[in-house]
Order: sequence, then C-alpha cells, then structure tokens
Amino acid sequence: MLKIAMRTDELRKQIEAARSRYYRLLLIVGPFHSGKTQILLQLAQDAGCPYINLSLVLSQKLLEYPHRIRTLRLPRIVEAIIDDTVGDTVLLDNIEILFDPALQQDPLRLLQHISRTRTIVAAWSGKFEGRTL
Repeated sequence: MLKIAMRTDELRKQIEAARSRYYRLLLIVGPFHSGKTQILLQLAQDAGCPYINLSLVLSQKLLEYPHRIRTLRLPRIVEAIIDDTVGDTVLLDNIEILFDPALQQDPLRLLQHISRTRTIVAAWSGKFEGRTL
C-alpha cells in the first residue's frame, strides 16, 4: 500500500504540472498486471477524479452503430464519454479497445486530442524504452 501511495503522490504532482501543457496527457506505462489499475483506483478515491474503464464503456456505446461507421464515430464517442464526467482530470483504464485493428485508430493521437481540454491519465499496457512507447 505504501508503494501505491508514493506513486499516487508523484502522479498528483505530474497532473498539476500537466495542466500548463498543450497536451494534458499522462500515461502510466507498464505490463499487464503491474499495478496500473490499482494506482488509478487509489487516485480516483483520494482525489475524486472520475475513473473510466474505457474498453467496457466504449464497447457498449459502439454496439449502437453499424460496423462500417464505428471507425468514423469512435473519436466523437470517446469525447462524449469524457464530457459526461465532472472534473478537470479523468482517469482512463483498460484502453486496449483503441488498439483493435478493425477500428483503425491511432490511440496515442486520439488520447492527445482529447487531452487538449482536460487532463487525461491513461493506463497504457506495454513498456517505455528510451523514447519509444
């Protein structure tokens, strides 16, 4: 628990610093089962930030659209999901749906776009080496 508390304290500092950036995007990068969700849930509880399981919510919303227009509508649907929350900082977990080849999205570019008006903290499965994500 102490380790998570230390991580959330550092994350809060990073969130504050991100507020002055053009892209207000913070990525928590780590492999599957590395504690990213725990950190986001703790931050949601401590700071009152909305937490969104993006794959769950977005998959439900996409069912309302025919397959052929999902790709075109997806960015607006994600923006609407974010807009339905209250607060300046939104926590996104389980973003793997954005990587689905059938949806033809650039996940990083999409997250950057939505982070222009709100601070977005997203859990990104993978690793960060040097300057490569």
